[in-house]
Amino acid sequence: PMVCNDAAVVLFVFDLSRRSTLDSVRTWYTQARSHNKNAIPILVGTKYDLFVSLPAEEQSEITSRARQYARAMRAPLIFCSPCYSVNVINTFKVILIVLFELGSGVPEISVVGGPIIEYTPSSTA
Repeated sequence: PMVCNDAAVVLFVFDLSRRSTLDSVRTWYTQARSHNKNAIPILVGTKYDLFVSLPAEEQSEITSRARQYARAMRAPLIFCSPCYSVNVINTFKVILIVLFELGSGVPEISVVGGPIIEYTPSSTA
């Protein structure tokens, strides 16, 4: 958290295939907020390539919980896979869109099991 003192954006990155890392986000968020109350939080689930092989019920549970966290944090939610270049560039585009209030430029994806991109206030509210 010390490195986020002057950050404009803080990425909270968790492993979509390990639910325990999502549970850690709460602690990370609290720690980061104690050092920087103004940074825009962005919740990023990685290893989407492993997530898609999970049972549909587990995908639904993880997506639901991630959405709850994103709503509580007032943060965009993005699922990505650097191994397969899924939403990697879009993650940076969303950072710019949110940081500079550029409006929508990346299509949102909200289908459970899909590579989620939710960043407008109505999609994360």
